Amino acid sequence: MKIELRYREFLTESRRIVVKIGTRVIARKTGRPDVLYLKRIVRQVASLRRKGYEVVVVTSGAVGAGMESLGIAKRPTLVADLQMCAAVGQSRLMTKYEILFAHEKMRVGQLLLTHSDFQHRVRCSNTRRTLEHLLRAGVIPIINENDVVADEEIKGDLSFGDNDYLASLVVKMVRGDLLIILTTVDGLLAPTGRNGALRRVPCVEKLGPEVFKLVTPGSNTLSKGGMDSKLAAAQAATQSGAAVVIANGRQSKVLTGILTGADVGTLILANPL
Repeated sequence: MKIELRYREFLTESRRIVVKIGTRVIARKTGRPDVLYLKRIVRQVASLRRKGYEVVVVTSGAVGAGMESLGIAKRPTLVADLQMCAAVGQSRLMTKYEILFAHEKMRVGQLLLTHSDFQHRVRCSNTRRTLEHLLRAGVIPIINENDVVADEEIKGDLSFGDNDYLASLVVKMVRGDLLIILTTVDGLLAPTGRNGALRRVPCVEKLGPEVFKLVTPGSNTLSKGGMDSKLAAAQAATQSGAAVVIANGRQSKVLTGILTGADVGTLILANPL
């Protein structure tokens, strides 16, 4: 058996999982939430919850949903316009989640967070306590960045990067065992040397400079994150003791595959604490 498959056997033992859902995974090109893919992910999260896993969802997509509603084709650059899109889109996005999880007989709770919620000791403690109570009550927390009131996040330097870094902070806060970052590619891709072809990297034992050199900063009209921000988030998460899997969120049964040890996405091993 390949050693990376043996590493994956331990993923089934995870108990507290953070699932980060990228904008393009659940949105059409217009920004409107794509119910088909959203429903697939919700069903998988619900299935994991029934099996006894504690799942926290970190979702992007509010700005994109607002852009679609307001008829804006390209992601705005002005902070006020981004905040307007987030204000319009957040309720639309959360409504979709609430309806879909209700069909699975599950309740959800919304948390909108900023950097200050992690930096301020009292607010961090309050947020952690709220998350613990939600999980204990069987409620699935759905977390997003609070773009509406926190302009520093969407200006650039302190950006959560389409919520990738936010997800890593949440993993550390809840002492998660596993962070799953869902994107629209099959994982970390590396050149094969033949005509620019790329291959999926099944496993990364240690995130070093040579791994970061494989990617270039990404940009998209809907989302802020690229593979570079996902690797940075993975590095932060692994340093807190969590394993990370970067995988294609549009692949059928991707979450259940990861939690059964299937060779899905790119596994990044946790650093020893």
